[in-house]
Amino acid sequence: MAKTAKAKKKVLKSNKKIAAKPKIAIKTPIKISKTYVPKDTEKYMCEKHKVFFRIKLTDWKKELVKANNEALYNGSMDDNSISADVVDQASSYTDKNVEMKAINRQIKLISEIDKALLRIKDDTYGYCLDTAEPIGLKRLMARPVAKYTIAAQEKHEKNEKVFAED
Repeated sequence: MAKTAKAKKKVLKSNKKIAAKPKIAIKTPIKISKTYVPKDTEKYMCEKHKVFFRIKLTDWKKELVKANNEALYNGSMDDNSISADVVDQASSYTDKNVEMKAINRQIKLISEIDKALLRIKDDTYGYCLDTAEPIGLKRLMARPVAKYTIAAQEKHEKNEKVFAED
């Protein structure tokens, strides 16, 4: 009997409940089809919406970077400034100036895309920076880098115009 009592004590010691580790909910990445389009019937800025706009912004950024690289490469190869003809030199200078302005606008747009991607990360994407109201899916589809509702954007543009005239 002594053996069974000792055996029972060992079993009891080994069966003591070990404190369960808290379960951590691991978010699995949401996958959307290539034909998915955000709908008004879904909760505004749900995970599907965020994934859709992240993909849209990332693809747009890749296109702009590729276009800028091609323009810079092709622009450096096509150089008429060596030409003896003054008209050709002036034309080449004007063309390069226009091209560089376009590249600068695209660089600024890439910066706006990066900011929008950061807003997606911190869950502020899709909401007006001034009023915190939803910007709206239609507006974001048309302009994925939108930061303001239409009313707030008009107010900003009006203020820019007033200060530009001063």
